[in-house]
Amino acid sequence: MFDAATLAVYLTAAVALILTPGPDTAYVLARGAGEGRRAGVLSALGVSTGILVHTAAAAFGLAALFSAVPEARTVVVTLGAVYLTYLGVQSLRAADDDTREAAEGRPYLQGLAVNVLNPQVALFFLAFLPGFAPEANPAAGMLVLGALYAAITAVYLGGVGALSGQFGGESPWLQRVSGVVLLGIAGWLVL
Repeated sequence: MFDAATLAVYLTAAVALILTPGPDTAYVLARGAGEGRRAGVLSALGVSTGILVHTAAAAFGLAALFSAVPEARTVVVTLGAVYLTYLGVQSLRAADDDTREAAEGRPYLQGLAVNVLNPQVALFFLAFLPGFAPEANPAAGMLVLGALYAAITAVYLGGVGALSGQFGGESPWLQRVSGVVLLGIAGWLVL
């Protein structure tokens, strides 16, 4: 399906992009530091699953909607920013509570939502994957490439989540930092 040279270039580019800090890395780092290793790793798995959603959208042409209908992008950005603001406020509120469960919620589902509600990720996969997909079956090729990207992301972000959880977790001041980071990511989405 893929020739070795194309796959090598793709994997090199994918690893370089994955290692570049961005909103997903900041989110996983904040969750791990604020709520512990388990929350960090589950958030990383949620983000990686979100990559599979974007891959399927790109492979089947759904992500082109953002290019064709700018209003759709605005709606998704707004939803993503509102959701991240909610998570940030919950983290800040939980820092002042004796119980942290209010902010912990469901890290996997929240990681998934953070990634899926970021239209920049959809546009990235729409632009990035087709250039490496084989001409004979581009949709299947994009699905394989996206799965590789998600797997590498899961390993990397899972490590980030686990390590940040080692150094933080359940600390009120780290919970506050987590809340501020989430609010910052929401602001970045809007800008």
